[in-house]
Amino acid sequence: MTATTLDPTTALVLVDLQKGITALPVAHPAAEIVARSARLAAAFRAKGLPVVLVNVTGGAPGRTEGGSQGGNPPADWADLVPELDAQPDDIRVTKKVWGAFHGTNLDLELRRLGVTQVVVAGIATSIGVESTARAAYEHGYHVTVATDAVTDMNEEAHENSVARIFPRLGETDTTDAIIKLLG
Repeated sequence: MTATTLDPTTALVLVDLQKGITALPVAHPAAEIVARSARLAAAFRAKGLPVVLVNVTGGAPGRTEGGSQGGNPPADWADLVPELDAQPDDIRVTKKVWGAFHGTNLDLELRRLGVTQVVVAGIATSIGVESTARAAYEHGYHVTVATDAVTDMNEEAHENSVARIFPRLGETDTTDAIIKLLG
């Protein structure tokens, strides 16, 4: 569903735009996803709206037969990409699971600010982005996904999330359309 409105207190949540994730092979060029996400962040900051920068530093405990990458990542693997121009007022969330809400203080931070809606973007569409969007929906936030500011390691998984999952959670639209809604 095309984005129709943004609540007065909407937060931008950028998921896993960090050096290690953006270096992975993805369906759509990571540099383009980062550039669109950076444009969204600048637009939200210009309106005085919260920007949440999420990174992942590990995995949840338990069985990992299907997803463990193994090995030791480089020291800067979890560092946010500099193109996001992280600001001191940005909310930082470090997670160890797919979604940005579980096991973090994200919901508390957003509620303290009176946030009622989130715009979500980042990598990977079917993993961190979808998990975060689902949890936001389950927490009662209005959800919008910037569909041209997400990508995945698997094109089919990306397309499934964009075509089948995100429209059930809220609205979807392009970076340009969302920035236009900011006014």
